[in-house]
Amino acid sequence: RLAQVTKEIIAKANERPEVTRLNTTFNASSRQLKANVDRSKTEALGLSVPDVYAALQTLFGSLYVSQYNKYGRVWQVILQAEPDFREKPEDIQNIYVRQKEGKMVPLSSVVTTEYVTGPDLLPRFNGFMAAKITGDANTGFSSGQSISTMEEVANEVSPDGFTYSWAGQAYEEKKASGSSAIIFVFALIMVFLILAAQYEQWSLPVAVLTAVPFGIFGALVAVWLRGMENDVYFQIGLITLIGLSAKNAILIVEFAELKYNEGASAFDAAVDAARLRLRPILMTSLSFILGSMPLVLASGAGAAARHSIGTGIIGGMIAATSLALFFVPLFYFLVISMKERVSGAGGKEERVKVERNV
Repeated sequence: RLAQVTKEIIAKANERPEVTRLNTTFNASSRQLKANVDRSKTEALGLSVPDVYAALQTLFGSLYVSQYNKYGRVWQVILQAEPDFREKPEDIQNIYVRQKEGKMVPLSSVVTTEYVTGPDLLPRFNGFMAAKITGDANTGFSSGQSISTMEEVANEVSPDGFTYSWAGQAYEEKKASGSSAIIFVFALIMVFLILAAQYEQWSLPVAVLTAVPFGIFGALVAVWLRGMENDVYFQIGLITLIGLSAKNAILIVEFAELKYNEGASAFDAAVDAARLRLRPILMTSLSFILGSMPLVLASGAGAAARHSIGTGIIGGMIAATSLALFFVPLFYFLVISMKERVSGAGGKEERVKVERNV
């Protein structure tokens, strides 16, 4: 039954374009020689059943006896019959076992043989009899897509009482897939804390991080337009976009804060910063986008991984550059206005007066 279900899963999965080179090492059709021991007759002849099995194992298989040291090496002593005396099932007639009374009884009198088919190995996984299926992601598809495909096929084909599990690299990828959100949150917190330490206040990092959602939005749209999946490589690109999006926002916020501290209003400081920092932002963003184009146009081995990273970061940078130029100054103005209302220094004259009094 296990072999039949395994073949059905492989046949069904081969119809999908996401996977290729599916194979299994489980073979339930191997020709085997089965030895049947007549226990009743064995007891009647005064033989011991363990002695019968021990004779079969020793002469038709092998038995480890001991080991000894010679020439500076450890040699094992293995007991078995010569190959010429264990080639055919009829050779069992030449094997004798001593009974309780000391007489020798031919093994063929209590053992019969027949040819059957069965698995050459009985592998187990997590304590259950299992069949191992190996394969690769097809060209143009990620490992995450191939894993999802195999899960869909296994759920569709497997009858009641059957289940599946992952091993090796696929298991590690499945295990790490749920931690991407935690890593993303920790990355945002780390950027926020670093900016808070740099500016020595909590409000400006908020204005800087408002550019991050635009980068993520652009990355998701770019990946969706190319029909790609949210795999681990795309998630790595999202982590990179946090820093890249914040970089453009820092250019605006830092210059706006400089103008604001010189006495300009929050609105004027935000507008001047967006106007004066437009060229540096465009130059750095365009250079990064053009430098990442080889990832999007990559081909050959590993191209799917490069496509995921390149498509995400380029789409994110385009959105972060085009949208953040308009929204980051707005968010800076809102953050500073809220800060002024909370602190009570609402206008330019009042803020300058407060600074002078301090």
